[in-house]
Amino acid sequence: HNTMLPSATARVCMQTTLRRTANQALTRSSLGMNIRLRPSFAIIALTTITNRRMTMTTASAASPPSETCASPTAAVPPPSELQPYPVIGKTQVSPDSYVVQFGLPKGRDYLGYDAVLPTCIGVKYAGKNEDDKPVGKSYSPISHPSESEHFDLLVKAYPYQPGGGVGAYLCELEVGDSIDAIVKKPRQVHGSPQVEGRWQHVGLVGGGTGIAPLYQLLVIFLAEETKEGQTPTTVSVLSINRHPEDILMKKELDELAARHPDRVKVTYSLTDDSAKNTTENSDLADAFAGRGDVNMVTKALPSPANGDGSTMIFVCGKDGFVSTWGGPVLRADPLSGAKKGKKIQGPLEGILKEAGFVESEVFKY
Repeated sequence: HNTMLPSATARVCMQTTLRRTANQALTRSSLGMNIRLRPSFAIIALTTITNRRMTMTTASAASPPSETCASPTAAVPPPSELQPYPVIGKTQVSPDSYVVQFGLPKGRDYLGYDAVLPTCIGVKYAGKNEDDKPVGKSYSPISHPSESEHFDLLVKAYPYQPGGGVGAYLCELEVGDSIDAIVKKPRQVHGSPQVEGRWQHVGLVGGGTGIAPLYQLLVIFLAEETKEGQTPTTVSVLSINRHPEDILMKKELDELAARHPDRVKVTYSLTDDSAKNTTENSDLADAFAGRGDVNMVTKALPSPANGDGSTMIFVCGKDGFVSTWGGPVLRADPLSGAKKGKKIQGPLEGILKEAGFVESEVFKY
């Protein structure tokens, strides 16, 4: 790589080389998993990702988000452009859910606009909605945004309904197929897309597949670079599901909690807890029962901090789940010619308000 690249780009280039070398050296045993996908999990779990930012003596100018360390002659489509992403791996993780691994276009060092900001892609599907327009759906990868060469999606095949079917479409893909997708602009979390090093205590409340976007946040927090005297972010995860077999990413969450007991706490709740005390689910004996209440918040999540900026709770799941925990996500008035306005947070309501949190401490993800 050209050592005269601006410092931010040079660090990403060095990070890419180190990560690629580390990935090649990993084995299934080092992952502690039975699948070949998701080498980034091992790097996170083994804490080697703390070395992903390399300090280099380079020019002081900062690189723009779209800049990469590819050859200057390479024609690399920007992330915002609709383009194909090939399937390079696929693993079933529940009766109706898969982790699908996609390759990056040649010349792209990582998926999005920045190596540390959370990512989200918009998948375009050939089906039609009620307006006879192509169907699309947004997905947040579970892999770290800086992952080179690939990204991983956790996908559930929901029963088909008019205007839907993207999940089933993705689950039916095989290695060699491809999707058309764009990378969406970084999400603004109370005024900034930055999440690294921003809070001391974070709570992640996920309902069902809502755990997927939150899992990416978790690995970002675990990989963050802390400054001298700065306390690393502690993360409390609350995963709420109907049945034990519906819990997604459980093995990975439990492994991260075991490897980082001072930083990660994971709690589960089952809305149908009839099976939690069986032999095969003995590790869920202490799981909560129900969709949530103030008592669950008190025991599983960080305490409210009166909006002092130290604490943030992210909530992700279906509309009803989010509404129960933090109030409904609303829409602004549509722009001229648009059918819908953009989503806005809306006032804080629900369980988290009852528990004493204020609006600046909650984000409906």
